[in-house]
This record gives sequence, C-alpha cells and structure tokens, in this order.
Amino acid sequence: MPDSLNAANAWPARVERLVARTVELVGESAAVTRVQDLVCRAASGDGGILLIAERGIDVPSVARELHARSHRAGSAFVHVECAVSDTPRLDGVLFGESPAEPRSDLETVSADSRIAAARGGTLFLQNVTELPAAVQARLARITRDREARVHGVPVATEFRLIAAAAPGIDEDVRAHRFRPDLYRRLAATRIDLPPLRDRADDVPALAARLLEDLCLSRGCAPRTFTQPALALFGALTWPGNLDELHDAIERVANDTGHDLIQIEHVLPALRLDRAPAAFVPLGSLREARLRFEREYIAAVLQHHAWRMADAARTLGIQRPNLYRKARQLGIPLARVSD
Repeated sequence: MPDSLNAANAWPARVERLVARTVELVGESAAVTRVQDLVCRAASGDGGILLIAERGIDVPSVARELHARSHRAGSAFVHVECAVSDTPRLDGVLFGESPAEPRSDLETVSADSRIAAARGGTLFLQNVTELPAAVQARLARITRDREARVHGVPVATEFRLIAAAAPGIDEDVRAHRFRPDLYRRLAATRIDLPPLRDRADDVPALAARLLEDLCLSRGCAPRTFTQPALALFGALTWPGNLDELHDAIERVANDTGHDLIQIEHVLPALRLDRAPAAFVPLGSLREARLRFEREYIAAVLQHHAWRMADAARTLGIQRPNLYRKARQLGIPLARVSD
C-alpha cells in the first residue's frame, strides 16, 4: 500500500476498530432470527449490503456487527453520516480535497479522504439517500471501477460498502432521486431490520439487556426487572423503536434505586398518561416534503379527472412543469388527458 494511503489511517473522526455489542439483534422472534441469519451469511461476502430501517433502530451497531464478522474485521470501520446540509463538505469528507486533475478514466480521491481511510476495511454510509446527485455519481463510479486515483496513481479501493436507508428508498429509486446503478451495487444483499412492533416477543429480553448494559457502563451493581415489569415493556408498541425503549429504561434506572425493579417503578417512567398517539418522525424533512408533494399533486390530478391543464391551473404552475414534477415524483400518468 502506498505511503500516501497509510496516512489516511490517522483520520481522527469516527474510524472505529472496537466492536459494539449488538443489542439490536437480541431476541428469538421469527423476525429477528431471520435478520440474524442474514447477517451471519452476508458478513462472509464482499458485496454491498443495504440495511433498511425506520428511525430509532440502531443501524450502526448492525453495520459494526457485519464488519466484525467479516475477514475485514482487523481493518478500519469508517462511519459517514450523509444527512448533512453542507454538500461541499460532505464531498470533501468522502473524496478528500484532491488537486484539480484532467478528467480521467478513474475518480480522484486524496489520501485524507474517508474512502482512503476505509481501504481494506468497511465504509458505512448512514442515510445514504441524502447523498446529493453529484456525490452519488462519484460514488457509483468508484464502486463500479473499484479503483481511484491518488496523486495520479491508480489504486484499488478495496473497501466493503454498507449503507443504511429508510424504507422509502424504493420510491426514491423508482423516481430517480437515487441512482438505480448505485442502488444495485449497494443492495447485493438487502437486510430489512424489523421495528419493535413486529417483534414484540423480543422486547422483554431487549429491556433486560439494555438495563444490564446501563449498569455496566455506569460501573454499578447489576439490577434486574421482575417478570411483571418485563411483561409491561413487552405489551407496548414502541413507535420510536430501540431508541425509545432505551430512553425509557434510562428513566427507570434514574428514578429508582432498587436493585429489583418492579412494575410500580416502571409505570411512572413510561409516562402512560401522555397522548397515546404521540408523533413519531418517519424521515427527514426532505422525505416528508417529497411525500407531501406526491400525495397533494396526485390528489389534485384525481380531483380534475387527470386533466393536466386544469390541475396545473389549480397548482399554479405551467403544464410542462406539472408533467416533469409528476414524473420526478413517480406519479403514474397513464390516465392523464390534456
């Protein structure tokens, strides 16, 4: 490996070599057993892995588990959060600040980039659908060629790519908001992580494990829940998934000093007197805006019996712009009339 790439391992931020204990995969339900099997089988390969998960699911821990079980476990695990507003900085983080070079057959990266840091290891992209189109294009080229230029010299990238996305990625691909070629390379293996509402039988074991980990992290004596307390955790739906369960258990631990935590200690921390249908974010602001635009435009079209001219007047846009917007949002136009 060239000396220029050895320097990349000095990058201080979020290049991880320690493996977290994967709480997200605890359980024996059919839903999580399937995921456990997929993780074990996928870890031994080298193709891309796409993790699909709702908000509140601990996706990074599953990515680390895949890395830890792979032949790349001794190399770096590099975690990049893609949901950032500063596109130039994201481009610089991934590809580095390379000097301007003539367009060549390969993408150019610098030795201080995250792509260089991940060489021989794993590159994990969280919220991958938030990547701007230009960054998607560069990443697609590197994953296709498996090489990049560093100081003008072709170098094998040799990293495994794991990405995480919300369930809406399929719609993003159909609407060409996310590159289909990049999706295909990421989704050589696709693992849909189940929300807690689909694995209610696992919640008591998860609650016990989270309490155990909390005690270990605080260096205090072990504490346990009674069976009725664990049954109460299992009876709730947890729309915020593992994050919400973790927060509830942390409140329980803070609010009671008992080593044996009973149901009467748990109830106040659950705040069951709050509104039962609390709002749970389902995605980023961009995802929410796109969902609203698609639903609103489709409703206006349906109201006008799919007459584009009438719908365009209601929406306050030109008819050609409505055609373009409908195609971008994946609204079927088979019923449209002028």
